[in-house]
Order: sequence, then C-alpha cells, then structure tokens
Amino acid sequence: MTTRTITSSNLAGLAADLLSQGTRVIAPALAADGLVDYRWIERFEDALPGGALPRRSLKEFLLPPTEPLLAWKQGKDQVHLREVPITFGPRVVIGARPCDAAALEVLDRVMNWDYRDELWFGRREATTIVTMACSGVDESCFCTAVGLAPDTSKGSDLLLIPVAQDYHVEVLTSKGEALIAAHETRFGPGGDAAAATAFRGAAHDRVSAHLRVNPDGIRTWLQEHFEHPLWDAIALRCHGCGACAAVCPTCHCFDIVDEPDSVTTGVRRRNWDTCQAGRFTLHASGHNPRHDQCARFRQRLMHKFMIYPSRFEEILCTGCGRCSRVCPGGQDLPEILARIDALASGEGASDGGTR
Repeated sequence: MTTRTITSSNLAGLAADLLSQGTRVIAPALAADGLVDYRWIERFEDALPGGALPRRSLKEFLLPPTEPLLAWKQGKDQVHLREVPITFGPRVVIGARPCDAAALEVLDRVMNWDYRDELWFGRREATTIVTMACSGVDESCFCTAVGLAPDTSKGSDLLLIPVAQDYHVEVLTSKGEALIAAHETRFGPGGDAAAATAFRGAAHDRVSAHLRVNPDGIRTWLQEHFEHPLWDAIALRCHGCGACAAVCPTCHCFDIVDEPDSVTTGVRRRNWDTCQAGRFTLHASGHNPRHDQCARFRQRLMHKFMIYPSRFEEILCTGCGRCSRVCPGGQDLPEILARIDALASGEGASDGGTR
C-alpha cells in the first residue's frame, strides 16, 4: 500500500483546487443552528475536519431523503415518461468519518442484490471519499464491537491519519490514486508511520473499551429467541418516532409514491421510510404483522444483527452511536447489545436483565 503525507494547508489547497475545477466538495461543516453536518462547501475554511461527529450520516448524499425517479405526462393515447439522469458530476468528500464511509460499502450489497439501484451507484461512482481517522467521539461509539475500527479503511479511497499538524495518507483505491495524481503537488512523500500507528492504537483502545461483545454469539441468540421477554422490556422506551433511522448510516428503507402535479402530470418519488413506523407494514386489509412497537423494535435489531448478516455477511451497523444520541426515549444500543451478549454467553438473567 502506498503512503503519502499532506499538510493542513495543502488539504485546504486541495479543496480549493477541486472547487476551482468544478468538482463539488462535501465536508463536515457548521450548520445554521451551530451543529455539525456534512454539507456542500464553497471554501475549505467552512469545513471542520476531525471535529464533532456530523449529526446525520454521509448516506443522504448517496440516497437522498427524497428524490424523483421519473416524471409522467398523460397524453390522449399513452403515458409519456421522463426518466431522471443516472450519471453525476464528480464530487469529493473530505474529512468523512470512517464509520460513515464503511456504511456505504455495507449498503452496496443490498443496492446490487436483486436489482441494481442505478441512482445509488451513479453517485457512488462519481464520489471519491477521503476519510479522517477518528480518535473516538464519546461512550456511544462502538465501531470495534461490529468488526470495524476508528481507522477502518472500508469504503474509503484515501485515509488520513492525524500526525502532529499534518496527515499520514494511506492510498487505498484507484480513485485515491487518481486524486493524488491529479493534485500531485499537494502531497508529500510517505510520512511518520510510527506516529500514525500510535494514533491508531490509542484510538482503538479507547473505543474498544466502550463495548466488547461477540457479534456471532448475538446473531445466534437472535435466531433462537424471537419471543424472548427481553423484547417487551426494552421496547417500552421506544416511541416509534424513527429518529434512529433518520441518522443511521445504514438504514435504507424507502417508500415510492406517485405525486400528481396536475390532472395529467406528476412525479414518482422515492422517500426515506422506517420499519419503526406503525404504518410501515400496514396491509390494505387493515392487518399489520408488526402490530406493536415491541415487534417493530425487535425487527430493527434482528435486521441489523441477524437478517442482513445472514444474507450478506455484513453487520448492518457501523457503531457510530448516533441512534443512542438522538433517541428521545433513551434507547442505548451499546447497552442493549451488551445485554444480548450476556444472555448469549449465559451470564445474563433469563428475563433479560443487565449484567
């Protein structure tokens, strides 16, 4: 693997070069309310790489909360369709969190499963992702418990590791190589590998102390305990608001609706949805197979840690901790996973008590 270095000033210069060439740039930046979001930026001075975890994930730049799929016009004898473009101009993400970049690669599996989602892959192919290794945000972070790490390279094209005032750069993909080749003067030779290793080791130790579980044991327990009393106990705190899905980097459920603009014209639109909403599985007959919040919350856990891994060999969670931070009912995913892990190992109470 090739390694390079880049200084903070040259990182800002790289963004300026990209913007001047017409490449759109996404980076963590302050929103109007003072919190940090991934945003389209017009200058790197507005970016906050390595700062607070953006409150929403990078996913919405690949799978927007709402987007048109096609437009229609009703003619006298037929319906005329106008499809949306599936190719996009180049964009570069600078300062993505490794957990957010990893989520995109996890979602690639389902987006190319029984149908290739051309809008998703059109954006994926147009996007180069430069991640910045994380030192750990708070105790809600648990990426190491799901097989990742604060410095995971999964889903990244270039990985930056802070070393003093500069960054050690790992070149991971052909997209990363192309970005460096096009901006060669912004990058120096390989940097301080020992300092980068020290940063990575300290970050890994810090995050892994938050939660240590056996994902395979959790998966097996979930397969065998669909009716366990634990579900009733933990679902009491769930309001079904869907805030967890809105901030999750791997939740990908959506609805498709036809929205008329007039008697003869309209748009078919894809909108985010969530399995935590009561109407998500409501049948036209009035029957709802997930008729209460216990069943809906159980589905969320089952999907992430048993169903998706069984089908794709990927855990549908990157341990970013956003769901725990935003939940108005106080649902804490690391706590829940620890309880399930305790039950799976025979250390927890049979009624789902904590360790």
